[in-house]
Amino acid sequence: MLFNSYSFIFLYLPIVLIGFFWLARSSHAFAATWIAFASLFFYGYWNPAYVGLLLVSIVFNYTFGVWIAKAASPNRDQQTNLSHRKTLLILAITANLLLLGYYKYANFFISNINDITNTNWSLGEIILPLGISFFTFTQIAFLIDTYQNKVKEFNFSHYTLFVTFFPHLLAGPVLHHREMMPQFQHHKTYQIDWDNFATGLLLFTLGLCKKTLLADSFSPYANAIFDAVHQGTMLTSYEAWSGALAYTMQIYFDFSGYTDMALGVALMFNIHLPINFDSPYKATSIIDFWRRWHMTLSGYLRDYLYIPLGGNRKGRARRYINLLLTMLIGGLWHGAGWTFILWGALHGFYLAINHLWREQVIPKVAFALPRTLSVFLGGALTFIAVVVAWVMFRSHDLSSAGIMLNAMFGLESRPITFFEVTHGQLLPTIDMSGKSFIQLLLPSLLWIWILPNSTQIKFIKSGTIFTITQACVVFYFLFLAIDQFGSYSPFLYFQF
Repeated sequence: MLFNSYSFIFLYLPIVLIGFFWLARSSHAFAATWIAFASLFFYGYWNPAYVGLLLVSIVFNYTFGVWIAKAASPNRDQQTNLSHRKTLLILAITANLLLLGYYKYANFFISNINDITNTNWSLGEIILPLGISFFTFTQIAFLIDTYQNKVKEFNFSHYTLFVTFFPHLLAGPVLHHREMMPQFQHHKTYQIDWDNFATGLLLFTLGLCKKTLLADSFSPYANAIFDAVHQGTMLTSYEAWSGALAYTMQIYFDFSGYTDMALGVALMFNIHLPINFDSPYKATSIIDFWRRWHMTLSGYLRDYLYIPLGGNRKGRARRYINLLLTMLIGGLWHGAGWTFILWGALHGFYLAINHLWREQVIPKVAFALPRTLSVFLGGALTFIAVVVAWVMFRSHDLSSAGIMLNAMFGLESRPITFFEVTHGQLLPTIDMSGKSFIQLLLPSLLWIWILPNSTQIKFIKSGTIFTITQACVVFYFLFLAIDQFGSYSPFLYFQF
């Protein structure tokens, strides 16, 4: 089920909200269980067959979590206990990665082996379950936190709710048990808080507008250019940059929109999810960018991969290797394809250069440029670097990415007619100025660079007239976004 659908907005969400607060009057446990079952229905609405897979994953990881917690036997010495618990942790993580690997990467690796060995092995068609990367990583975090004695509660119904809570289930944020589950133990969580509800509705509406009015508007432009390149068309520099910027805007407003909607829906239930998106295109360095984009995944990779690899504790060269390995894994997490892997490698290279610049260059030239100019140049360079990386991320294959990048920087391009986007189709025309695209792009750039981050916006109580005015504005934009509903338009991060 999609957040941007009539069934979610007018049926599912109202029913789940009413049921939650009505049941909470009798029993908090009933109310929490209601959300867990509603979340399983939310997941199964896409494909009921995969509810079983999700439940098996939940039972397996909960069981291993309990075993890890109870493995500290007083009859064994401390070293034996630690070894036993580590064995259980490794077995559980391995099983999770094998499950993820089968569904997400098996055909990719077999395809590459076939290319190398000229064989024809096949596992048949494997349908990728929605959200498998998110619920797998969430549960691996639970296992590691349990091993590190950070998890204190082992209630199966609560654990099921922790994994399946529908606002975050399909595209994050990646949660820690200690961040969310204590909130379901608070009495106030089970009482309607109209301030939270109003702010949640405001966030949901803002996210829906980002998705339907902006991300889906950029989608035809990005698809037209990238599909044309995949079909062998050579582009002018203007066309290549138009396609790159279209996708840069599309993925920003798509993911930002989902994040706002997830935080907003959770807030209606009085649950505060961690901030996962902090105006990343305002970043003045790649280091800053990764502190703002998909923040929970960045933190996850830092805590459970980069630091265990040694982080920056084993010398400068090892630090850069660790950065590269971490971002390679981050790229592979996003998808089974060489474009995703090289996108991760490119960002790893960016981060290494950024750290080297900060350590070796900035101390020597700190006073050479005015701070304002330095911030502007840093922001501009970061934005361009991110756009270039998105080209690799979005392209159908490495060859297409090379054509796009060559055209963007004036290499191997030739003048051709521009393309008109009509109902998602690519149609050659005699002439097109690109006016409609510019009229969409410029306001969007002003939005991302000038307006505050969504989490800084709240519904303010300041007198009856002001409150009613705010409510009218929210409902106006809500129905404006709903009016744009058309064909099936899933969020981009659902495929990751």
